Amino acid sequence: MSPTRRTFLTSLAALAARGDVPVRAITRGPKFHWFGYYDKWQFDETGRYALGMQVDFEHRSPQAADEIRLGVIDLKDNDRWAEIGRTRAWNWQQGCMLQWVPGSKDQIIWNDRQEGRYVSVLYSMKTGRKRVLPAPVYTLSPDGAWAVFPCFSRLNDVRPGYGYAGIPDPLSNDLAPIDRGIWRMDLRTGKTELIISFADAVHVPNPYEDFAAAKHWFNHLLYSPGGGRFIFLHRWRGQRQGTSFATRMFTARADGKDLYVLDPLGKTSHFIWRDPQSVLAWAWHPSRGDKFYLFTDKTQDVVPVGPDVMTVNGHCTYLPERKNRPARWILNDTYPDKQRMQNVYLYEIQTGRRVPLGSFLAPKEYTGEWRCDTHPRYSRDGRQVIIDSAHAGGRQMYLLDLRGVLKG
Repeated sequence: MSPTRRTFLTSLAALAARGDVPVRAITRGPKFHWFGYYDKWQFDETGRYALGMQVDFEHRSPQAADEIRLGVIDLKDNDRWAEIGRTRAWNWQQGCMLQWVPGSKDQIIWNDRQEGRYVSVLYSMKTGRKRVLPAPVYTLSPDGAWAVFPCFSRLNDVRPGYGYAGIPDPLSNDLAPIDRGIWRMDLRTGKTELIISFADAVHVPNPYEDFAAAKHWFNHLLYSPGGGRFIFLHRWRGQRQGTSFATRMFTARADGKDLYVLDPLGKTSHFIWRDPQSVLAWAWHPSRGDKFYLFTDKTQDVVPVGPDVMTVNGHCTYLPERKNRPARWILNDTYPDKQRMQNVYLYEIQTGRRVPLGSFLAPKEYTGEWRCDTHPRYSRDGRQVIIDSAHAGGRQMYLLDLRGVLKG
């Protein structure tokens, strides 16, 4: 690329993004790079290494033959990219579930499709060795010993952008199969077991709708900080929903027992555990309408959070605090506003103050299944954040430095 062309593109990118904190690109073209969802460990324990995915096309659904590359970025060595693997089990919103294994200094895991089935691959940064597990993963327990995962073939059928191409759902015409649902896998042995079926969820009464004739699926699984329970979203689409869907938020014990409907009202969206008993989620509630609410697990206690400040849906997390200190900051973002700017910000819980971190243009081509949400992910110390953004003309990853904001 000529120096003149590079200067022109840099100027366009500057107009398309406003950084309220220092921002730098950690990946560059001609390939496209991203990480995906906001509730996975992208940074290693030291904050030096970050994970990412690389693809050579955009603006269409992944096909069975499409393979992406996976890499580790050295943030202290000119953002050097080192390839660690490849996969054919991925989507635009959550990638291939690439993440550092909790409790490990060098273990990385991702999903793949091999020999006609979905698997996961454990990779050691230290040795370079790979170990293939017989099933995919979605969320990992805090001790790195267990994973739970949904039916990715069914997800690809009902919600493109969250499942994987390549293995059609053999039970696509079954509305609530008894032998499909959520599985648990022991990462040490590879042993798997079905712990919650679609039929199990349907049998939990829903006083707001008769959904017996609807098609059901599960998405968005997440272990609690202590690992004793996990969340999942039970979703369905029937005549009443048309092309959309309705949602119930469940929690369950780690073995799938003790099911509890934490939000039965049909509109749960993004969520995060604050602690082992509390869940922050964007939802509808009769008290304030569509807002962020703090739910207390296994109770009907629901409290709005930032109702006049965090007024739109976003990908929310709590920045880490020192042990025994209450959470101070919520990291969040927005979908594109009327100017198609995606706004990344902090919300200070005690004061209700909103601190902007940056605004990034979402070009009109990035919509639907292949949109590029920022999905802000923090480092283990909470001092740095990485986002995905297409404001410079193609999806890449950007590092936001929060130290100036958090020094107080």
